[in-house]
Amino acid sequence: MKGWRKFRLGDGCITNANSYTPKEKWKFVNYLDTGNITDNKINAIQYIDIENEKLPSRARRKVQENSIIYSTVRPKQRHFGIIKNQPDNFLVSTGFVVIDVNESILDADFLYYLLTQNIVVEKLHIIAEQSVSTYPSIKPSDIENLEISIPDIVVQKRIASILGCLDKKIEQNNMINKNLFEQAQALYKDRYIDLSSTAGKIPDGWHIGTVSEIIELHDSKRIPLSSREREKLNKIYPYYGATSVMDYVDRYLFDGIYLLLGEDGTVVDDKGFPVLQYVEGKFWVNNHAHIITGKCGFTVELLYLLFSLTNVKSIVTGAVQPKISQSNLNKVPVLIPDSDELESFDSVIQPFFAQIRDLRVENDRLATLRDTLLPKLMSGEIDVSDVDL
Repeated sequence: MKGWRKFRLGDGCITNANSYTPKEKWKFVNYLDTGNITDNKINAIQYIDIENEKLPSRARRKVQENSIIYSTVRPKQRHFGIIKNQPDNFLVSTGFVVIDVNESILDADFLYYLLTQNIVVEKLHIIAEQSVSTYPSIKPSDIENLEISIPDIVVQKRIASILGCLDKKIEQNNMINKNLFEQAQALYKDRYIDLSSTAGKIPDGWHIGTVSEIIELHDSKRIPLSSREREKLNKIYPYYGATSVMDYVDRYLFDGIYLLLGEDGTVVDDKGFPVLQYVEGKFWVNNHAHIITGKCGFTVELLYLLFSLTNVKSIVTGAVQPKISQSNLNKVPVLIPDSDELESFDSVIQPFFAQIRDLRVENDRLATLRDTLLPKLMSGEIDVSDVDL
């Protein structure tokens, strides 16, 4: 590794530099907790109106552009990322270590990728296991005291650029998928939601029924795994919670295309629509999400569109721990077209979802390529010193 040098991380960065205090009198906060980010993918930012809502006690860490956030609890769960295009008044949980670099020494993107390496995650995991706290956790000083090898800043930027190109393509695919879903959603809304919310006559053979008529629930097959159990398993299949992938495990409960709808915890967005996950392949689900397929002509894709446009705030119970029970979900009124209509409309929207699934597969391949290159680039095995990007 010609030109690389040993380096103590704390000599090129600072941790937890800025905290929010009520004296600043912000009217609102955009808040990110540790459970809402997995592998640099922010799944949900909570908007909090401070004038009318209580700010969580953990909402204290300030971040800035290119801040690296790294969960202090159980590093193997990989709740970390790098801040890009942050919203106004953005705070993250005290469950994160916030790392800001000295830009003359370290490139933030390079450091983020370096910290995501399995070898580094494993090292921090061992440190966390030796901690005396209730949960295996690391301290800011544990990150600062890491001994790493780094090249000069120019090479750091080249390495980060190579890996960043793959992540940018993944993000572009995600944006295409978002657009595809919104197109399908607009078609569904125009055909069904707008009709059922007006005084217009429902076509013959259609009727207003309940969700119980069109869904199959597979909740009885759920088996939660504790974080300690998961730490012993190889990371192969996604392990879903109420809002997102929480971890990966080496076994699965389901195989196919399903819709997950949050049961407790974060179950609706700030407008009252349910938290949904359209999933496929082999996966495991904990007991915080309903597992749903369709019946009576409703495919998973039709259900996904329907629920994404159905406000369910009125059926949420529990002040401390919000919950959508099976019973309340089944009672939600919905417009149910006849089978010929459903089959016809489903044929229109299936190509949208086929492309969504294809791009997800491409993203999996890109992520595998990135993760294969990562240790080779970070070790200097692949020399990029002469690469002109």
